[in-house]
Amino acid sequence: MKKIPSKKVTPVPPRFNMMWIWILIILGFFGLQYFFSSDSTKEITYSKFEKEMLLPGDVEKLVAVKSNDLVQVEVYIKKDRLDDEKYKEVAPSANSLLLSPAIGPQYVFTEPSDVILNEKLKVSQENLPDDRVRIEPHYENRSNPWAGWFISFMLPLLIIVGIWILLMRRMGGGAGGGGGAIFNIGKSKAQLFDKESQINITFNDVAGLEEAKTEVMEIVDFLKNPKKYTDLGGKIPKGALLVGPPGTGKTLLAKAVAGEAQVPFFSLSGSDFVEMFVGVGASRVRDLFKQAKEKAPCIIFIDEIDAIGRARGKNSIMGGNDERENTLNQLLVEMDGFGTNVGVIILAATNRLDVLDSALLRPGRFDRQISIDKPDLIGREHIFNVHLKPLKLAEEVDAKKLSAQTPGFAGAEIANVCNEAALIAARKNKPSISMQDFQDAIDRVIGGLEKKNKIISPEEKKIVAYHEAGHAIAGWFLENADPLVKVSIVPRGVAALGYAQYLPKEQFLYTTEQLMDSMCMTMGGRVAEDITFGRISTGAQNDLERITKLAYAMVAVYGMNNRVGNVSFRDSSGESQFQKPYSDQTAELIDEEVRTLISAVYDRTKELLLEKQDGLIKIAEKLLEKEILFQSDLEEILGKRPFGNRTTYDEFVNGGADGGGVPQTDLPLNLPPESSNNEVESEGGNIETK
Repeated sequence: MKKIPSKKVTPVPPRFNMMWIWILIILGFFGLQYFFSSDSTKEITYSKFEKEMLLPGDVEKLVAVKSNDLVQVEVYIKKDRLDDEKYKEVAPSANSLLLSPAIGPQYVFTEPSDVILNEKLKVSQENLPDDRVRIEPHYENRSNPWAGWFISFMLPLLIIVGIWILLMRRMGGGAGGGGGAIFNIGKSKAQLFDKESQINITFNDVAGLEEAKTEVMEIVDFLKNPKKYTDLGGKIPKGALLVGPPGTGKTLLAKAVAGEAQVPFFSLSGSDFVEMFVGVGASRVRDLFKQAKEKAPCIIFIDEIDAIGRARGKNSIMGGNDERENTLNQLLVEMDGFGTNVGVIILAATNRLDVLDSALLRPGRFDRQISIDKPDLIGREHIFNVHLKPLKLAEEVDAKKLSAQTPGFAGAEIANVCNEAALIAARKNKPSISMQDFQDAIDRVIGGLEKKNKIISPEEKKIVAYHEAGHAIAGWFLENADPLVKVSIVPRGVAALGYAQYLPKEQFLYTTEQLMDSMCMTMGGRVAEDITFGRISTGAQNDLERITKLAYAMVAVYGMNNRVGNVSFRDSSGESQFQKPYSDQTAELIDEEVRTLISAVYDRTKELLLEKQDGLIKIAEKLLEKEILFQSDLEEILGKRPFGNRTTYDEFVNGGADGGGVPQTDLPLNLPPESSNNEVESEGGNIETK
């Protein structure tokens, strides 16, 4: 049983740094100044001041401050008199955090002007004994110095500091590296997985990629047991490039490497190097390899490397500075430049091998290019077993049957089918997931969501039924065509008004006879409309598009035309994308031969459907009745196929298939579009709905 390592909880460091400490000190200083300079005095009238303080001789001094054409008089009481009972209200408290009232002023009163104040004081002190000192006000024309200093100096400074902090956070979140500051913008953004933060995915969770697993398992074994290889003089490979269509499991395989390897694992995307600032990408590459050298031996995984690995010199502006090329140059130097990176292995994934720079693909950099194609029958069965494991299934669910019904499906599509089946079963409140739920899920993935509210006229429905029946007849009575195993006239999202599903034989090489029969089967819908109704509709637009594409491939790519000859005008390098690699006379010849070929296909299909017109009518009427027909229904109406070869489904499910075909190395330059996908003929009421 797999042991899942416990994750170590790392305490989050406090976010306060010296800058925040200084800001708190400044705010605290102004807060204390506010409290200390706040109005803690008691306001009184002049009569009370005269009777209780001036005449008894308790006043130490008076400070008169002019403010808004008035005179505010601050009264300071002698310290030795503050102990009297009448001054209890302004006496200092032992628990007070503010400045002591003994510093004063303790009282304040207001007079209209300095003349009136002087006159009142003179009158009040006329009858005092000669030994008493007369109190004269001390005038001050003052404003708040702290407020002026704050407004003129500190407030702009705090605004600048606040804007700077905001910019640092924005730059840290959008472009910066670790730490989130602008000074870390050139730091690598790679996520590090080590023994304390290991990914819980192993090679047991990866199915259908046996050859690719063997390649990367050897890299992991080299890191775990390097002595076994170095004793024989072997060197650790520099890098491995995972190449394959989307959804085939490239990133999943890299996660499994991270889960299996007991070494640090750096993971990042190719877009993490791309930045609007000059030199940032190259700086991040340098910082990434610097960290990797410190953690060596380790693995670096770059997902979608085509973001920075495109071929240099194409579509570049003269005299411009291409930041992406600078990043690629730095990556090439780090991988195999003058310096050496001992113990650092690079894994990369892409689905666009054709756009990568040739220097990136040479031995010494990416020593291994691992092809990850769509799985075959046996591979799909293994993938289904992985995704069916957590589901609550009925006894009738068979992974082998599901794999035979999903040709051309990648791992991501199989996972989607399993998830859709679970959702469909839950929507129907079923206790478990049945085989019918998986059938509905496959229909939804292939044809889209069923449109129950789509209203079509009976005439259109009849046209669609005969169109699909034409495909069924042609596929059933042509030896090299893929037999139709399911046909539906239920409107769906992608398939519009109807679709037909085929189970093509999984092979890598196709003969002229096989391609001709495939074209005749695709033409069956248009021919059925013609011979039944005497007119044609737009429903065959998708059929004609595929037929035309395949006809041009036979004439101009595969060399299957006698007049054009054994030549191929396919430019796999893309160097002649703006001009044709043949003359105008050859272009006219190719067009003429394509039209001749398609006409021959049409005549052959029409001859076949006229011969089997009774079966065509029966299938169309049955479709109008049931809306969905399976292979068993076709056998009931048309009888067994008049050919000895068995379908892929029959061979794999009932025995006799090895899931093979010819070796992968015999794959032609460009397979027909029907060979690698789950075949769906979609019919629409007009071209726009196709």
